[in-house]
Amino acid sequence: MKYLRFLKPDTNQWSWGIIEKDSIIEEFSDSYFNSSEKNGFSLNLSQVKLGSPTLPSKVVAVGLNYRDHIQEFGHQVPDHPILFIKPSTAVLEPGGTILLPQQSNQVDFEGELAVVIKQTAYQITAQDAPNYILGYTCFNDVTARDLQSIDGQWTRAKSFDTFAPIGPWIVSKLNPNRLQILTRVNGTIRQQSNTKHLVFPINELVAYISQIMTLLPGDVIATGTPSGVGPLKPGDRVDVEIEGIGILTNLVRKI
Repeated sequence: MKYLRFLKPDTNQWSWGIIEKDSIIEEFSDSYFNSSEKNGFSLNLSQVKLGSPTLPSKVVAVGLNYRDHIQEFGHQVPDHPILFIKPSTAVLEPGGTILLPQQSNQVDFEGELAVVIKQTAYQITAQDAPNYILGYTCFNDVTARDLQSIDGQWTRAKSFDTFAPIGPWIVSKLNPNRLQILTRVNGTIRQQSNTKHLVFPINELVAYISQIMTLLPGDVIATGTPSGVGPLKPGDRVDVEIEGIGILTNLVRKI
């Protein structure tokens, strides 16, 4: 099942729905986090503008979770997940524009698989984690790499508005443990890997994070990026594609 958030052309209001038969959207009476009741309204996918498929209270991101990316930056494989948070204000819809801030001279793309939380999760086990997951989507952990190096920690570098593109929709009933993932910039493949290479697998991540903080419906866990990250420049188009989900596309410009 594909869950999405979209702008209704007749009312110019955001709504929530699912995709049926590849292209027909069935609208929910409320968000899919609050209700599964449909209101009977349907329309074609080609008629709508997509929004971010969730409005998270927070994005919990995982650093150094692919072995090739760890080697790329000369780090050691961590003993436990390395976490940081991106604010909700960084979230960007599919098709939206990544804004390169004046403060940075190197902003990198980082294609990732994202987990979307279905219900409140606190101190759960890895065995129970699938019950708390709505589904999976594409994510780009945009990073001001030079600021990350200057600061010695990651908050400023990861938190600019538009630095958390997500979408195009959330796919449920998907095995996240063996998915091809790639990132293209202007059509050229820059990252290519598989989620089987994650150091800490999905269910372990969800459980680990829930031992630290309460995860709320709609919250996002970005699971880490493979090797090949690199800088973006004004005018670029960046695509994050994940097997079984689709393609998240964003353009780039300087503020």
